[in-house]
Amino acid sequence: MEKDNKLYNILIIEDNPGDLMLVKEYLDEHILEACVTSALNFKQANIFLSENETSYDIIFLDLSLPDKSGELLVREILNLSKDIPVVILTGYTDMPFSIKSLEMGISDYLLKDTLTPFSLYKSIVYNIDQNKFILALEQSEKRYNDLFHLSPQPMWVYDSETLRFLDVNDAALKEYGFDYEEFLLMKIDDIKVELQSKGNSMELNSINEKQEIEKSFEFHKLKNGSVIDVQISSNELSYNDKKSKVALANNVTERNLYIKAIENQNTKLKEIAWIQSHIVRAPLARLMAIVNLLNDSETTLQEEQLFLFKEIINSANELDDIIKDISSRTDEVEIKNYK
Repeated sequence: MEKDNKLYNILIIEDNPGDLMLVKEYLDEHILEACVTSALNFKQANIFLSENETSYDIIFLDLSLPDKSGELLVREILNLSKDIPVVILTGYTDMPFSIKSLEMGISDYLLKDTLTPFSLYKSIVYNIDQNKFILALEQSEKRYNDLFHLSPQPMWVYDSETLRFLDVNDAALKEYGFDYEEFLLMKIDDIKVELQSKGNSMELNSINEKQEIEKSFEFHKLKNGSVIDVQISSNELSYNDKKSKVALANNVTERNLYIKAIENQNTKLKEIAWIQSHIVRAPLARLMAIVNLLNDSETTLQEEQLFLFKEIINSANELDDIIKDISSRTDEVEIKNYK
C-alpha cells in the first residue's frame, strides 16, 4: 500500500511509553513522514505549545496525565492549542464526557482499545481537513463582518420572507437614528415611505435591475421623522441558515435636490431665452424697420444725419446678433440626469 507522502507535525501528549510506541507504529503504516513530538505531562506540553516555534498539524491527548487530567486538562490544552485540532486518545469509555469534550471544542474522541492504524490515519486526515475548512469559513465570515460593519455606507441584512431586519451596521444606526435593538424589532416596510410626488426620485423608483445585484430607489423615514431619498443595492445571501438579503443604502437626497435645482434653473433659462427672442426683439425689429425706411431716403438727409442713421442700423444689427446668440446658448442648456 502506498503511504501518504505529506509531512505531518504531530504532538502526542501521553505518559505511557507503551501506548506512545504503539501510536508511532500505527502512524508509520500509513504516513511516510510523521514528525512526532512527545510530551510526558502537561508541563512539557505547555512548553511545546507556548515556547516551541514548531507548527503542529494535530495534537493527540491522553486524558490522564501525572500533573493534570480530565476536564481541566482538556480546557488548558484547548486554550494552548489555538487553531490546532485536538484529538483525545484514552483508554476509558466515558460517553457523557466524550460528548461534553466535543462540545468544548475537541475534534475527535478515540479509544485506545479499538484503535487501528487506519482509524488513526483517518482521524488525522479528516480532522486536519475539517480544521482547515473551519478556519477558512471563520476568515470568510470575518471578512464579511469587516466589510459589513466597517462600511461607511448604511447596510443591513433582512429576512426575505418576513422582511425583518436581522443585522445592521454602525453607519445605518448613525444615518437613521434608531439604535440596534429598535432596528431588529422593525421590518423593511417600517422605514419605507410611499410618496405620490417627489420630483426626480419617483421617476427613478421604477428601476429594478434583475441581475445578481438589484437596484431600486425608495423613500425612507428617519427616526426624527424626516424623509430621505435612497438608492438601494441588494443581493441574496444565506444568513444563519435563513434566506435573506443584504442591502446597501446610498442617501441621494442632496443629489436629487441638486438635480431639481438645475432643472428649475434650466426652465428659467428657457423662459429668458423666449423673452429675449420674442419680447425684446419685437421693439428692436420695429426700430430696424423704421431706420430702414429712413435709410431709403438718405439722399435728402444731411451728411451728419446720414452718419447717425448708419450707426443706428449697425447698433441694431449688432444687438440682434447678441440676442440670437444668447437664445441659441440657452437652448443648448440641458440637465444630465444621474443613473
